[in-house]
Amino acid sequence: MRSISGARALTARMGFGLVATYLLLHFAAASASSSCDRACLEGFVDRYLDAMLAHDPRKLPLTSDAKFTENGQQLDLGDGLWRTFTGRGTYRMFVTDVEAGHVAFLGSIQEAGTPAMLALHLRIRRGRISGAEMLVQRSEKSAEGFERIGYTWREPVPAGERMSRAALMKTANMYFSGMQKNDGKGIYPFADDCNRIENGTFTTNVPTPPGQTRPDPKSASNYSAQWSCREQFESGLLHFVSRIRDRRFVAVDPERGLVFSYVFFDHMAGDTRTFQIPDGRTVTAGPKQPWTWEIAEAFRIEHGKIHQIQAIMERVPYGMISGWSTWREGMSSEGRDASH
Repeated sequence: MRSISGARALTARMGFGLVATYLLLHFAAASASSSCDRACLEGFVDRYLDAMLAHDPRKLPLTSDAKFTENGQQLDLGDGLWRTFTGRGTYRMFVTDVEAGHVAFLGSIQEAGTPAMLALHLRIRRGRISGAEMLVQRSEKSAEGFERIGYTWREPVPAGERMSRAALMKTANMYFSGMQKNDGKGIYPFADDCNRIENGTFTTNVPTPPGQTRPDPKSASNYSAQWSCREQFESGLLHFVSRIRDRRFVAVDPERGLVFSYVFFDHMAGDTRTFQIPDGRTVTAGPKQPWTWEIAEAFRIEHGKIHQIQAIMERVPYGMISGWSTWREGMSSEGRDASH
């Protein structure tokens, strides 16, 4: 079976054009993953969790060059959460990329008997795990929130309405670009029912508490969780998110309209906290110190519109990169297909 790298070398030697090169690479990727369907890929997640529960990575089928990271740090497989994992929670959401042979998982877990959240991305190559990337968010509140809300996005999109991989990634990347620029004037691909859940809590469309008045986007100086996805972006009040970088789309599932990504949000602080919003007012908002969030973020997209967003986020050293990117890639605000 020809590997993707082998296909690249072959096309270079034979002088294939761009179209032919793409087709051969696509064929190689599909061939490499065709032996592992949706159930097979999701089964690898369960095998991984079972091996962690046994604290024994030898129970996993691994390639000889398998790579492992936890919260952006490359570790020996068996270190970190592998030593402290004590069980699964009840929340389980998959983004299963059969074409590429990748699977992403967002789920609640138990670590030393305490609830936490886990984002896991596995790369499967010829029946073996060649890469495992984990983001552990050690928050009991977040885990309990996801278990209570319970969105798992397993419903398929009707076959005639499915978007291409490229279109799904482009739409998800528009979210990051719109938030980073946040001048209130962008093209924001939100469906009317768009909701966002971060760390187990709704951060859009939250009901106004009894006795309070819903904040008015035209006069507020901070964005509100009571607003819709579109209202938050059009307000311009997210401008304190200075940079969204190392945008890696690691699993895409056209059958269910899902995209799973790892990114970093930088708040540069200092003079970037003061900015002008679309109505001409000058406001000051955001963290007072340089701050970086490492984020695992998943999107449900239909008809070119974002309907649901789910994310976990953990503060990390300012300016850190993923452990899967070069420095240039890690500092870039370009979206990147990391699913092949």
